[in-house]
Amino acid sequence: MIHSPSNSRILSISYSGRRWLPAIVYMTVWLFFGSVIEGKAGDFQTSGPGSFSPLVKKAGASVVNISAVRIVKQGEETLQPFGSNDPFQEFFDHFFRHQIPQGSRQNSLGTGFIIDEEGFILTNNHVVEQTKEIKVILADNREYNAEIVGRDPLTDLALIRFEAEHPLVSLPLGDSDSLEVGDWVVAIGNPFGLGHTVSAGIVSAMYRKIGSGPYENYIQTDAPINPGNSGGPLLNTAGEVVGITTLIFLQSGGNIGIGFAIPINMAAELLPQLKKGNVVRGWIGIMVQRLTPELKDNLKLKDEKGTLVADVLESGPAGSAGIRRGDVIVSFDGKKIMEANELPHLVASGSVGKAAIVEVIRFGQKQIFQVMIKELREDMETASSTGELREDTVSGVSSIGRPELGMILQQITPVLASKYELSRTNGLLVVGVDFLSEASEAGVEAGDIILEVDQVPVMNLIGFIRKVEKYRADQTVLLLVDREGTTLFLTIRVR
Repeated sequence: MIHSPSNSRILSISYSGRRWLPAIVYMTVWLFFGSVIEGKAGDFQTSGPGSFSPLVKKAGASVVNISAVRIVKQGEETLQPFGSNDPFQEFFDHFFRHQIPQGSRQNSLGTGFIIDEEGFILTNNHVVEQTKEIKVILADNREYNAEIVGRDPLTDLALIRFEAEHPLVSLPLGDSDSLEVGDWVVAIGNPFGLGHTVSAGIVSAMYRKIGSGPYENYIQTDAPINPGNSGGPLLNTAGEVVGITTLIFLQSGGNIGIGFAIPINMAAELLPQLKKGNVVRGWIGIMVQRLTPELKDNLKLKDEKGTLVADVLESGPAGSAGIRRGDVIVSFDGKKIMEANELPHLVASGSVGKAAIVEVIRFGQKQIFQVMIKELREDMETASSTGELREDTVSGVSSIGRPELGMILQQITPVLASKYELSRTNGLLVVGVDFLSEASEAGVEAGDIILEVDQVPVMNLIGFIRKVEKYRADQTVLLLVDREGTTLFLTIRVR
């Protein structure tokens, strides 16, 4: 109902004579929907345009189709955007994965967009990596050879360049931080190699983490995205690029309305380094994990703000400065840490060679450390061996001592460690887990090594059993475990 003086008069007239009722009701409904069409219905506002055609006509000339060629060696498998652990591996298995004879030419299709008059194009790294030839095809079907200027596999971004004989039209970069869930967005790309195709939808979610890498921070959209859209622009209604379409989530080989785009602010931040051909990131040699309510309670914290240090490379910058496993980092270089995923971005974008002030909470007390930021090198491939900074969102896990917790434990001895090539000679090895137990529900896995209980080192199996037996129902046990060489804090609720 629209409340206004005129509407009140109309309603009063409608009751004075029944023969006027149909006409008055019609007029009232027409006024209501008319106001919605104009973008006003009470406090509701809609910014959806009547047509995206003007936007597409303006932006289309700056979007290019990319055809990349690589020579595949015998037995080599096709590329996947995020390696063998790609969460969308089923899609690539369905469409592209097969053995290719030695010397075969493998073609990949993607999209990119021109960002300046010099011919620089932003796209995805997985579209152009390990390629021998790159061709870009403009909207008017003119074709040019392009070369890679810079790549960043960790964010799946790449910058390529071509030279044209005529002036180029670039797409303006917008502000992805200003996006809100429900905003209209438009994707332009080259799905299935069909050429320029436009799809529209809304922003479904922001700041999505899907486990593809340490610096993920995706925009989720229901604008249809399909194979070949990778690297294309995601535009707001002003025609500005707010994201780079990158991934699709599917199970059957087709779009299901869940797509992901790299925020353009992340790309803009890395653009100067991509133009130089090399992305330099900061590194302090720790692993962090998200604070859960259970971890907060066991660590006696006031809230879940900050990030928990799960492991520290003793020879790394943080370890040398005095930061320990179990510390909760609440501030880095003057910026408050509200969630675990914020710290990797702050460290990575920090100035290499600069000393950062790190504020931590240790046993309820705040402490300040000065940590020198070093460069993250390409040979730092795994966190277990190098202390590469990343977020681990495993939250819950393991313990027994009591059979009802569902774990079989074996005390580690030097002989056992040597026989099974274990990374440690102390602690308790999880040999097996009952499928229906609390441990299984929490996520404990065979092969985990329990090192601490409530931040007290585990000396032997008997001591562990006696300690765990003291826990009552609904209490949680805080454990430190080693999983494949990486330590992390875990909790399990006793039933």
